[in-house]
Amino acid sequence: MRKSRTLNLGTGMFVLLGFAALLFLTTQTNNRGLSFFASPPHYDVTAKFDNIGDLKVGAPVSMSGVEVGRVTNIAFDSNEYKAVVTLRLAAKYNQIPTDSDASIYTQGLLGGKFIGLTAGGADTYLKDKGRIDFTQSAFVLENLIGQVLANFTKSAGDAGKSKADTATPADSKLPEKTK
Repeated sequence: MRKSRTLNLGTGMFVLLGFAALLFLTTQTNNRGLSFFASPPHYDVTAKFDNIGDLKVGAPVSMSGVEVGRVTNIAFDSNEYKAVVTLRLAAKYNQIPTDSDASIYTQGLLGGKFIGLTAGGADTYLKDKGRIDFTQSAFVLENLIGQVLANFTKSAGDAGKSKADTATPADSKLPEKTK
């Protein structure tokens, strides 16, 4: 009886430890963690992009390598056919010029996407419900690979042609026979 009680207690502790490890991993992989407290003061701005790639809600927003906010919403504007991204910026970064630009970058070679802000030179600053007008869409690696392959196959096809295949009628004149 004593052995089964110890075994049950050990098994229960092992399962609890497993759930705790799973919870920890979950909070670490989404890069946001669990928020048990009220969010710090912030303001929201939007930016429209032609292509956001695989940008996700929760992606960081940074300026000069410093995280200044997070992506909180991604929607589609069916009038302009663009992605509308809502950025929640920390209130302590309240002096971002209105003519700043937002670009979508990749973290490392295969990492997730994030938005990088580059400061403009205006004397007015972004406010709550403001909009960033200057944007640069995500660099889509698949498009680049497709272009490289298309150029490669085109140049390989041109190199495979012989001089006779590319000769013009003026080049193909035969010498006249003499009588």
